[in-house]
Amino acid sequence: MTRIIMHGANGRMGKVIAGLVAADPDAEIVAGVDIAPGDAAFPIYTDLADVKEEADVIIDFSTAKIVDHLLEAAVAKKLPVVLCTTGLSEDQLANVRKLSAQIPILKSANMSLGVNTITGLLKDATKVFGSAGFDIEIVERHHNQKLDAPSGTAIMLADAINAAADGQYEYIYDRSQRMEKRGKKELGISAVRGGNIPGTHEIIFAGPDELIEIRHVAYSRSIFGNGAISAAKYLAGREPGLYDMNDVIAAMQQ
Repeated sequence: MTRIIMHGANGRMGKVIAGLVAADPDAEIVAGVDIAPGDAAFPIYTDLADVKEEADVIIDFSTAKIVDHLLEAAVAKKLPVVLCTTGLSEDQLANVRKLSAQIPILKSANMSLGVNTITGLLKDATKVFGSAGFDIEIVERHHNQKLDAPSGTAIMLADAINAAADGQYEYIYDRSQRMEKRGKKELGISAVRGGNIPGTHEIIFAGPDELIEIRHVAYSRSIFGNGAISAAKYLAGREPGLYDMNDVIAAMQQ
């Protein structure tokens, strides 16, 4: 049984994960943390440092501004963290890397098993199509309540592409001020926000006379919740270090 502290318990993802864990015989949420009031089947605290219940791992779906405090409290409690919050600054990312020497941290911009499997496909595709001179673009669409643009997932996908190309690509977010042809090593990243569009990511490989598209659509937040729970089960009991969803997927294949 994996005992979980849900950080961001009263948020949309916190409630989704609580519902999923309630039906999972191998996991239990023993406590939650949230600044907002709410009802739950477990005690909810306003600060992780105040949590009295014994736990194996923390799942975090909160906001970037409180991640530093979360990690400090997690280090004090010696608890692993599944860090799902996006929009972290470069300083915060550096802090994540630093603190991963003290506790296990699994960080991913997207917890979906589908998206994380696609990153592997993109690396293979880039080695073929990038070398052949294909143009690469990413278009992401989300509902009008999403705060960050482009999405953390879009950047994660772009980073996977760029890693396969030895960092040759330049990320381009806006061409409105550029009166020139598209550069060979541009990687365009476009964000659409509107209505209640489900999270959608399209990766386009455009070459002479052919077009290849890889597309992922998230129809429910449950896919992120299930991924986070799988990550929590994987991370509990691990040695300190920085992990990602590829580690979880690799463990599933064993």
